[in-house]
Amino acid sequence: MSENDLQLLQDILPFLIPLILIQLGLIIFALIDLIKREKTRGPKWIWVLVILFFNLLGPIIYFVIGREDE
Repeated sequence: MSENDLQLLQDILPFLIPLILIQLGLIIFALIDLIKREKTRGPKWIWVLVILFFNLLGPIIYFVIGREDE
């Protein structure tokens, strides 16, 4: 890794850390909500895949589309 790469990493790290924390928080919150919820729009296993593999958008898609009012 060159000195320029290290400098670039140091420059963008303060911006990446909050994004990573937001992403992890959304994923955890969405998975907890999914586990507790009795009804969803579609099978729960599909929502687990959406939440985990679509990074930041997966949990948002679940909260907007996947939740079914009880």
